Amino acid sequence: MQIGLVGLQYSGKTTLFSTISGTDKTDASQGKEEAQIEVVNIPDERLNKLTEMFQPKKTVHATIEVYDTPGLRMSDDGKVKITTTFLNNVRNNDALFYIIRQFAEDTVSHPMNSIDAIRDIEFLDTEFLFSDLAFLESRIEKLKKEVMKSKDERLKKELPLIEKCYAHVEAEKHLRTLTLDENETKMLSGYQLLTLKPLAIGINLDESSINNVNDIIDSIKTKLNNPGVEIIPFFGKIEFELSQLSAEDRATFMQDYGIKESALSKILRTSYEILGLHSFFTVGEDECRAWTIRKNDTAQQAAGVIHTDFFNKFIRAEVVHYEEYLKHGSFPKCKEAGVWRLEGKEYIVKDGDILSIRHS
Repeated sequence: MQIGLVGLQYSGKTTLFSTISGTDKTDASQGKEEAQIEVVNIPDERLNKLTEMFQPKKTVHATIEVYDTPGLRMSDDGKVKITTTFLNNVRNNDALFYIIRQFAEDTVSHPMNSIDAIRDIEFLDTEFLFSDLAFLESRIEKLKKEVMKSKDERLKKELPLIEKCYAHVEAEKHLRTLTLDENETKMLSGYQLLTLKPLAIGINLDESSINNVNDIIDSIKTKLNNPGVEIIPFFGKIEFELSQLSAEDRATFMQDYGIKESALSKILRTSYEILGLHSFFTVGEDECRAWTIRKNDTAQQAAGVIHTDFFNKFIRAEVVHYEEYLKHGSFPKCKEAGVWRLEGKEYIVKDGDILSIRHS
């Protein structure tokens, strides 16, 4: 799964990307139009604890792709415009993370010449709505012609769906707020509609805002009035500098700055949430691993993530939740306490379950 960092030029997007990916591309990428992508480990204290307990030969984190889309800049006519290249990059992302500038920097001017988080968010929202509206309008015209010539039942079902989506977007509403059933969602999945993608917003602050960060975020939430979108504050420049320190020094400085959670953890945890993902674990002396599945996936589907053969040859799943394992300290003690159990293929795997798959 891929999360796309999207924003205007000089929003601190690439600095955040460098912090998340553990690379230093802040200088090399200045002025370039190239996108950057890295596969990033999902931080998980539960996996760290299991590694301490089992002392395996190998520890494997769940991962997610982070995609840094080149920032939008001022064009020759003095306006910031969405380009075709930008839209094509964004369409390939599974979810979007707006990175919005809320810091002053005299040496690096904002593309729109002033700091206004609400304006920047609404600019991106509006451009994505226009893009979807244009696509849907074109698709409706094409479908009407095809329906007249064809007896394809799928086309007849698709037309009213696209018309419903068009009416929603024309009313300046994002498609992620439109109620769709499973079949409708599947039908739309190939079109990569931008306002249908899960969205979160990161507000990039500087140290002058540390003491009133909650007030700033509350004000933005009130003005946007979009309760379905999570808004996360972070201190891009500070956290990049902290990422260059040792773990011990980093913890000390984070405490001094009042930063309770790193940008890495915030962004990736939220990305997991908006994508509808969570993790289960497999453990042992050879390996402790976190696996990514969708919420509401069954034990049989989870088994298929471990190995494709396990899906068809699934018999049972041995299950104990991480919290119960941590409480009791071993599988035998979990059995004695009655928290270890066997589950069938329809069992819905919970976030933090430890699984062992029985298969033929």
